[in-house]
Amino acid sequence: MSRTVVRLGSVLMVAWLLLLAGAPESRAFGSVRPVPGPVVRGYDPPANDWLPGHRGVDLAAPVGTVVRAAASGRVSVAQVIAGRGVVTIVHGELRTTYEPVRASVRVGDQVAAGDPIGTVEAGHCDGGCLHFGLKRGDDYLDPLGAVQVRLLPASAVAQARKLAAERAAALAAGAAEASGSGVLLNPVGGRISSPFGRRFHPIFHEWRLHAGVDLRASCGTPIRAAADGVVQSVSYDSSGGHRLIIAHAGGLTTHYLHAQKRYRVRRGQKVKRGQVVGFVGSTGWSTACHLHLTTKLNGRLVDPARYL
Repeated sequence: MSRTVVRLGSVLMVAWLLLLAGAPESRAFGSVRPVPGPVVRGYDPPANDWLPGHRGVDLAAPVGTVVRAAASGRVSVAQVIAGRGVVTIVHGELRTTYEPVRASVRVGDQVAAGDPIGTVEAGHCDGGCLHFGLKRGDDYLDPLGAVQVRLLPASAVAQARKLAAERAAALAAGAAEASGSGVLLNPVGGRISSPFGRRFHPIFHEWRLHAGVDLRASCGTPIRAAADGVVQSVSYDSSGGHRLIIAHAGGLTTHYLHAQKRYRVRRGQKVKRGQVVGFVGSTGWSTACHLHLTTKLNGRLVDPARYL
């Protein structure tokens, strides 16, 4: 990315902070507790997004307990995902998740705080409980904690849109300069079927950041290390399925998701560019076999297409 783009990004960041000037007000999110039971497991997020942790709270609730919307919003998910009933409600920039739930609402329904959205199903805690989560973008928040609310001037929306358009143009110019660099090997040799950036999620049916690229490949296709490096972690989670992270020189990391089975490498192992580390699958939140590739530079998301 050029120096001009970097400088422009800094200026826009300052402008955005000026827009948000003023002391934020903090208040607990929502006016309704989804179920009346006590907390049986609290909010305990991991230090890094790929590590295991508890990204919400578990509330005691016998199977069949009515689950209520914590706040007014629109239903964006009401379906079974990985064997569990999930309901997601969008509340502006925030969204709440409820599982395992037998949904009584449908995608697109508008609900008010306290409206029934389903009933608790078995399968999460002994004796029954509801997992209640809260997110802003890709960041998990404590659903029973405080959420910062900032009041913006009436002109904020128009100014934010203007800044976003300028920033998008600057980033596009920078991406054009750096795309196709060949720094990284395409791990499966497939073309990009879903690029980096905002997209309409194929499972959750809402607009959110696609934090990487999807590469076309059939099940069983070998996944190869994109560059020399050291395995940082090998793990499994419900969203990414079998997940592998490799650290490379210069602060770059590559993240490989949805593999068929556990990867063939272990944490701390050195790998070479082109070395087979696993095989393509469709584990986690995936609708078909493919490889999801994420890249981060010094911990910040960057578009993998710039390096392939």
